[in-house]
Amino acid sequence: MPDIDIDFADRQKILEVIPHTRATIWDDKGIKPHNTGVYFVDVPTIPGTDQSAFDHKVADELGYFKLDFLNVNIYSLVQSRQHLEELFAQEPPWHRLQDQSFVDQLFHLNGHYDVVAKLQPVTLEQLAACLAIIRPAKRYLVNKSWEQILDEVWQKPVDDQYFFKKAHAFSYAGAVIVHMNLIDSAN
Repeated sequence: MPDIDIDFADRQKILEVIPHTRATIWDDKGIKPHNTGVYFVDVPTIPGTDQSAFDHKVADELGYFKLDFLNVNIYSLVQSRQHLEELFAQEPPWHRLQDQSFVDQLFHLNGHYDVVAKLQPVTLEQLAACLAIIRPAKRYLVNKSWEQILDEVWQKPVDDQYFFKKAHAFSYAGAVIVHMNLIDSAN
């Protein structure tokens, strides 16, 4: 099944009006609701709850289609679709990625100044690769050239290490650019 994430300024607003079942995680700590996963199909539930009776990975194998509804707070600062498009189209202040206090404000990059400062991304593609390198499976690329990084970063790891898929990395890189421009315009 495909892995689809949908970003919202406030996911609860949409979940209040659309019938859904929360996805479930079963692990060594027990059974708990998935942080973001929801089903909009008829999936068996744990009696007395709004949670799927299956772990989300098992439900996936059984053919149940899960969507991840994510809260992305930066979108609460976007005034309209046109505003979002303008923020995305605007060249971001790449030079500000050398400022730790700026990076530490950024969606998905906060806490990773060391990687950002070392790689110094200046394009959407490089920023997407930077987001992928933050994940364990691609961390080994941090000291490589951009040519080698872009050659290897989107290759699926052979082990089970967590990695960022290309589509996710590019989507989040776009959101980071929007966020960079929002912060820059506020100063």
